[in-house]
Amino acid sequence: MLASASPARLRLLRDAGFDPKVIVSGVDESVIRSDDPWDNVQQLAIVKARSVAEGLGPGFVVVGCDSMLLFDGALLGKAASPADVVERWRRMRGRNGVLLTGHCVIDTTTDRSVQEVGDTVVRFGRPTDAEIAAYAETDEALAVAGPFTIDGRSAMFVDGIDGDAGNVIGISLTVLHRLLAQLNVDAVSLWS
Repeated sequence: MLASASPARLRLLRDAGFDPKVIVSGVDESVIRSDDPWDNVQQLAIVKARSVAEGLGPGFVVVGCDSMLLFDGALLGKAASPADVVERWRRMRGRNGVLLTGHCVIDTTTDRSVQEVGDTVVRFGRPTDAEIAAYAETDEALAVAGPFTIDGRSAMFVDGIDGDAGNVIGISLTVLHRLLAQLNVDAVSLWS
């Protein structure tokens, strides 16, 4: 079970051979506010995974994630408006940030859970003001953390990353593999 509405997470899992069912957690993300950015995304992932796992019986593996951009010491989730997108991109242009993704995996049979945060440095390019304004008007810009993607419209505005690309897209398959192993779940047994 994927406790996320993110189409990018779902696509990445499907491309890796999994076919998770999606149950959106419906968690109000404003309830978690930690001073530590890594703890913040981790706690959100835990709350999302637990809210879905509570409604299931034994026999399920639930994956919850939350992603935010750590930039200038602040966590940036989804932008509130096109104007917010423009303001953020003007600040990010030509600089670096760290995309943090909290991961939580719960085995509903054993009620065990494991967690880990993935972090990836993102090197932002220098899109023009006109390009930023055009991006701000897309549906993508208001649907993703940062706001940016490396697999969508704004990918051309990212000069590169240092770390796991999947983590930036929304779920690190490497982290997921480690967490499943900690729960004694063979990842390949979950392939569809």
